[in-house]
Amino acid sequence: MNVIRWVIPTVLASVAVFGQTPPVRLEFEVASIKASSPSTTGQVNVGVQIDGAQVHCANFSLREYIRLAYRVKDYQISGPDWLASERFDIAAKLPAGAKREQVPDMMQSLLADRFGVKMHRETKELPAYAIVVGKGGLKMKESPPDPDADTAAAGAAPVNVTASGGRGGVSVNLGGGSYYAFANNRFEAKKFTMTVFADALTRYVDRPVVDMTGLQGKYDLTLQFTPEDYLAMTIRSAVAAGVSLPPEALKYLDNASDESLFSSVEALGLKLEPRNAPLEVLVIDQAAKAPTAN
Repeated sequence: MNVIRWVIPTVLASVAVFGQTPPVRLEFEVASIKASSPSTTGQVNVGVQIDGAQVHCANFSLREYIRLAYRVKDYQISGPDWLASERFDIAAKLPAGAKREQVPDMMQSLLADRFGVKMHRETKELPAYAIVVGKGGLKMKESPPDPDADTAAAGAAPVNVTASGGRGGVSVNLGGGSYYAFANNRFEAKKFTMTVFADALTRYVDRPVVDMTGLQGKYDLTLQFTPEDYLAMTIRSAVAAGVSLPPEALKYLDNASDESLFSSVEALGLKLEPRNAPLEVLVIDQAAKAPTAN
């Protein structure tokens, strides 16, 4: 079976209170949006770079920009399927005195102005997997300290979060020495918190994954999958990224077991428990498929 194995891998609403001065609307000094160029090599590169006053986002779908702007997970966005299809590059400049932590709020303004994004929040009871510590206790060790990546000065360094994916798998660099690779029937990660681990797994399974371990450290870990489970996880990640797949690829998911995923997680001293969880969801009421002109 020929299956497209693209994985595209890979945040606050202000409410004015009566009688108070409305908060200042944060905006980029200038911003340019253009459609991303299609890949000619089968390899897709995406990422966010923030260096000084310059912000560059490459090959993101509107859904991913909404996720960035509102600091939510992918499963917390409810909207039309086309939100994940068209991809755009954004180049923007921060106004004088702005901080990188304000970029998501500026992105909210940009999405509202250029794509006409309007949304509201709801709480929904959704099926999820909870990551918990297994009965036998944790069986993985924390990552060794990295003085260069963990210093206070590293917080002022340029932000460079990148991901590349193609038929061979996906690699995601989260900065600060933290990264993961999903390829060759394996998931290998370095310097992962359990929250980041849960977010990463969510891309490859059939429901959201929520960290309920209470662990605060960073860990190096490896999961090994059967070829059948690896293929199923690859298909799910492609669907989530808006990739169009043939019907036979989607039908493959009907018989997927994920047994090797669950056993690999248990080998780390963790467990994935199916649960229903109340989760906040952003419901997209309005959005344009293309931005207004620069």
